[in-house]
Amino acid sequence: MNILPVFLWTDILIFIMVAVVLAGGIYARNKAHLRAPWGQVVRSRMGMASLIVLVTYITIGVIDSVHFRESLPTENSSGEVYYSGEVLSLLDVLMGSVREQQEKTYSAPFAAYAYAKETVELDDGSQARIYPRLLYGGAHLDDPASELGDDVLRLSLIALLYGVASWALISAVVVALIAWRRGASISRTAGAILKGQLEIPWRVMFITLAIIVLLISWCMVLAGYYHILGTDKVGQDVFYQAVKSIRTGLAIGTLTTLVMLPFAVMLGVAAGYLRGWVDDVVQYLYTTLNSIPGVLLIAAAVLMLQVYISTHPELFETDAARADLRLLFLCIILGVTSWTGLCRMLRGEAMKLREMDYIEAATAFGVSRFKIITRHIMPNVMHIIMIAVVLDFSGLVLAEAVLSYVGVGVDPTMFSWGNMINGARLEMAREPMVWWSLLAAFIFMFVLVLAANLFSDAVRDAFDPRLRK
Repeated sequence: MNILPVFLWTDILIFIMVAVVLAGGIYARNKAHLRAPWGQVVRSRMGMASLIVLVTYITIGVIDSVHFRESLPTENSSGEVYYSGEVLSLLDVLMGSVREQQEKTYSAPFAAYAYAKETVELDDGSQARIYPRLLYGGAHLDDPASELGDDVLRLSLIALLYGVASWALISAVVVALIAWRRGASISRTAGAILKGQLEIPWRVMFITLAIIVLLISWCMVLAGYYHILGTDKVGQDVFYQAVKSIRTGLAIGTLTTLVMLPFAVMLGVAAGYLRGWVDDVVQYLYTTLNSIPGVLLIAAAVLMLQVYISTHPELFETDAARADLRLLFLCIILGVTSWTGLCRMLRGEAMKLREMDYIEAATAFGVSRFKIITRHIMPNVMHIIMIAVVLDFSGLVLAEAVLSYVGVGVDPTMFSWGNMINGARLEMAREPMVWWSLLAAFIFMFVLVLAANLFSDAVRDAFDPRLRK
């Protein structure tokens, strides 16, 4: 089957962000003043455990950013290939049949029957209200009432074996690399890791990795036979929705930072160092912007974009392209409205640094302002930038959920935790109550935000000069 690669705007920017992070890591490794604080982060148990969780989320988001369109079967002899209007990702391929296992309507987690009674016609022609069997959930069971518990236990044991084997293979490769790097034997290196004798908390990292691998293995094995987090109103698997929403949350957090940083860094440092009319203009800008309610500004911008998309449908080949443009525009608006806080902090720090003796000496020797900013001011405010970026990430992920809940977030056709929470608003009020969509969005968002906050604590302790050990 032929495929047509699809490059969405957010896909390109996400891969650019990954490249920038990798390049920044290589640059920091060769700079002593950056290598020392990052070394403290690497030695932090909580920091590295949370980093493993973040890397897992980022990996899923990157895999979900590889998009393509499948070719349609054609019977004409011209040889022209037509492609489907549905845009798929590499994650859809890896999740297999989970995406296609769509029921008629609601079903509870690990259920074999629908969640509400329906009127069905029996074999004898009579009608009755019963809980009908699901098309996919537990469809392999003859008698779910007696077989479901044993089947879930059997599949869980199989998933446990897969998970342990995968974790053992990954761990063996990592231990071999560590042993090669240290110039020691594999057995001695493994013993040192188990006893926690190395500077890097490898034991904590391996335990965190084991939990993640086992959870992924358990979910992937059982998701092929059951809806492990139930289905929504249209019968779509909630677990699939929650996993697909990871990319949206990461895009909001990272791409908004990409938009915010240039405004905050350039204007903040310039206002604090140059002072005069530059400082007055920058203060006027962020004071004016702060006086406008952010939600109203975002709502107005998103609604204007929606009108533009509706009046120019010919510019978008697929629904995914339209939804992606709205996501990108939302990141831009959030970045434009959220740079003021960091700008104010950098302005104050630059005002303090411009009075330092080494900067006054550089000015007296005739060093240009540009060189003073790039060689003296910027390296000394980098810790503030790093701390602010990591701390703002979790806030931006939560902001997407709030904006989607009020209807001015991402496109309704795009998977996001905010859309899941918005859809659960009415589900919680129905009888019987549908609670699993809200719970799934809460769990996935909670783990990501918690890991980001714990990692930000480690970064703050390492980069803040007042807390640096």
